[in-house]
Amino acid sequence: MSPKTHTTNRSSKRPLTVLVALALVLTFAFAATATLAADAKLRIGFQKSSSLLILLKGNGTLEKALQPRGVTVEWHEFTSGLPMVEALNVGALDLSADVADTVPLFAQAAGTQFTFFLQERPSPTAEALVVPKDSPVKTLADLKGRRIAVAKASGAHYLTVAALNKAKLAFGKDVNVAYLQPADARAAFESGAVDAWAIWDPFLGAVQLKSGARILADGKALDVSYTRFYPISTTYVKANPEVVKTVAEELSKIGKWVKANPEEAAKVHAPLVGLDIEVVKLANSRRSYDVAPVDAAAIAEEQRIANLFLEQKLLGKAIKVADVPIWSGK
Repeated sequence: MSPKTHTTNRSSKRPLTVLVALALVLTFAFAATATLAADAKLRIGFQKSSSLLILLKGNGTLEKALQPRGVTVEWHEFTSGLPMVEALNVGALDLSADVADTVPLFAQAAGTQFTFFLQERPSPTAEALVVPKDSPVKTLADLKGRRIAVAKASGAHYLTVAALNKAKLAFGKDVNVAYLQPADARAAFESGAVDAWAIWDPFLGAVQLKSGARILADGKALDVSYTRFYPISTTYVKANPEVVKTVAEELSKIGKWVKANPEEAAKVHAPLVGLDIEVVKLANSRRSYDVAPVDAAAIAEEQRIANLFLEQKLLGKAIKVADVPIWSGK
C-alpha cells in the first residue's frame, strides 16, 4: 500500500469517527434528559389515616431524600382509599398512601392497574364497630334491624361483614347499611341517624375520646387482621426504581421512629391532622407502622377477603389477587 493511499483512508475515516462520537454523546444526553423527566415529579395521594406519609410531608423528609435525584413531590388529599387508587388508574397519581385491605380488591375488580408496593403489617385493634355510650346494643346480635354507617370498600366494610357473619345476620337484609364517608358518618352517628359505625383510626380514637363511643367489636375480636397496603403506579415503578426504593426506606424509618417515640411523635403528628394529642397517641398505639414488602401471607389473606365479598355479592366479579404485580423490594 502506498503512503498516498494510506493517508487518504485515514482522512476519510476521521469525519465518520467524529460523527459517531457526537451521536453517542447526543444519545447519552437524551437518555439522561429522559430519565430526569421521568424522575422529576412524584405525585402522592394521602388521607387522614395516612400517618406515616403525613409525617413525612410535615417534616419535608421525603423531599430532602429525593432532592439529589432532582425529584419534587406533589401531595393530594383524599377522603378515603378507593378514590386514591382510582386516581392511580387514570394517571393522576403515582403513589397512593396506605389503604385498607379491601380497597385493592375493589380496585382490581374494577380493572384498575396498579402494583402492590408495601404493606403495614396487621393492626387489628385499629378499626372497630362502635355504638353510642348509652346504646341498648350490647352484642352483635342486637344489631338486627339497626342501621350501620360504613365507608364502602374500606377496611371497615370487611369488619362489618365479619361482624354480621359472626352474629348470623345478613348484610343489607337483617341490618341496614348506610355507605358514608367518615365526616358524614360521624355526624350521622352523633345525631342518632345511625345506630352503629364501623370506623378506623384516627376517627375511631376521636369518637371514643370525644363522644364516649363504646366499642362493640374490634378487628381482634372478629379475626380481622387489618393490613394496610401502599398501591403504586406500575408504570412509575418500572421507570423509577431508585426513587421507589428511597420512598420505601423513608417510610420504614418514620414507622420505626413513631413506635420508638410515641410522645414526641404524637406532638408532631396531632397538629398535622387537626386532632388532639391524646387522640393521636391512642390511634398510633393501635397501628403497627411496620412497613415491609408485601408477602405471600398478605396476598393469601387478600384472596380470602375477595372470596368472602364475592360470596356476599359485594364484589362485582371474581378476582385472582396474585395477578396484581408486587414490588420486588429492589
